Amino acid sequence: MNELMRNLVRLQALDFEEVREKNAEAVKTELRSKIPPQILAHYDRLVVRGKKGVAMVRDQVCTGCHMRLPIGVVTTLMHGLDIQLCDSCGRYLCLPEVGAAVAAEPAPAQKPAKRPRKLKKVAVV
Repeated sequence: MNELMRNLVRLQALDFEEVREKNAEAVKTELRSKIPPQILAHYDRLVVRGKKGVAMVRDQVCTGCHMRLPIGVVTTLMHGLDIQLCDSCGRYLCLPEVGAAVAAEPAPAQKPAKRPRKLKKVAVV
């Protein structure tokens, strides 16, 4: 994830109080100064409407609107060539960090062991 997206994700965490810091307002001001005005304006429009401005992409799906994304968008995000917007909800898209994605996925549940079948008792005449 490039520096711009890291700043946006951190700003969103502070805006929605997902992360608590002692001097949050100063950190927000510093982050806002690092983000270009056009991107910040689009982000602020989404936040004013009560939406989060950045959504993670998991399994080629936007976590903001749960719509499947074109493979070209996901590929661009993987290469880190450009920032991308979701065509459905308008949020900025980012891929989770590689280490965080592995740790965030729950372990698959194991099936319980099978019990042996009971034989039916047949009456002999």
